[in-house]
Amino acid sequence: MDKVDFFRHGLGPEEKAACLEVLEGLFITTGGACARFEQEFASYLGAAKAVTVSTGTAALELALMALNIGPGDEVITTPMTFIATANVCLELGATPVLVDVEPLTGNLDAGRVEAAVTPRSKAILPVHLYGTMCDMRALRDIADRHGLKIVSDCAHAIESRRDGLGSAGLAEAACYSFYATKNITCAEGGAVAVGDPALAERLKCLRMHGMSKGAADRYVGGFQHWDMLELGRKANLPDLLAAMLSPQLKRIEQMWARRQEVCRRYEEAFAALPGVDFPRVPEGAKSARHLFTIWVKERDRFLSELQARGIGVSVNYRAIHLLSYYRQRFGYKPGDFPVAERIGDSTLTLPLFPGITEAEVDRVIEAVSEVAELLA
Repeated sequence: MDKVDFFRHGLGPEEKAACLEVLEGLFITTGGACARFEQEFASYLGAAKAVTVSTGTAALELALMALNIGPGDEVITTPMTFIATANVCLELGATPVLVDVEPLTGNLDAGRVEAAVTPRSKAILPVHLYGTMCDMRALRDIADRHGLKIVSDCAHAIESRRDGLGSAGLAEAACYSFYATKNITCAEGGAVAVGDPALAERLKCLRMHGMSKGAADRYVGGFQHWDMLELGRKANLPDLLAAMLSPQLKRIEQMWARRQEVCRRYEEAFAALPGVDFPRVPEGAKSARHLFTIWVKERDRFLSELQARGIGVSVNYRAIHLLSYYRQRFGYKPGDFPVAERIGDSTLTLPLFPGITEAEVDRVIEAVSEVAELLA
């Protein structure tokens, strides 16, 4: 029996043609293709500006840098996320301050955030987990009361909406990933969406070592001298990768609609299945449907049984405060964030991508049902 892949990208002729156009031109590094996509992406998000970068991790780091988050500062964030979210704080000399999550969504619990604010707090870093947005209106109220910035981790959430807001809403900076398995992808890449054009200009400087001009600025129309304005990073996105993103953005809602169909089938099939639960999307919200996870007892055995049946699976995520580095550095222990721990110990991610066939969805549902009955 053929395996049901965990993920298959949908890149095809349009992306190949876009890359070929770049290869036949002058610039393969950051230039016109990046600039075009930045305009298109900002328009889709309803943001003033978008700045492309090399990865989603770079987007988070540069956004914090651009907002002057650094040594001695605290950033309030979630333990239920990929390690990059907290790691970028440490890389800048700041401290990630973890707050437990909501039991139904796995998102940062806005009701617990204010208690974590101290005189050293400078920012809140919410993660829109699996594609469902956090309660941004509540987080914005807290941030405004305490003079904090918000940097949103939107790696899962390009298409998301909640309470009349898109995923870039109410944050000083919203950070996106175009990693291989993301809803639009160029293998590796990211972007920061902002409402302040001056912040966008600083991000463009920071992504290129702190230089005042990138290569396209320096050489198109004649050489221009550049200056180094501050210490930045090497984190720009090349045109060759950016070219792949524009065709996908044109069909992003079509791809979302297919993932939505698959998620609805999963939810209907698993609603009454013994020992199986899954995150909820709040009423009226639009989840980007980046991942579909289930919460099960005996997660590792459940995972093994699904793999034995040819189903590709993953784990998104183990609670980061219980990973060895964070335990050793901060002294975290089981019981510190019990909701995140419950989710981290039980979560299992199923195949979800626009190209999955109905027959493959049937096989996933059948396999999950068989294993649930076996372990009941």
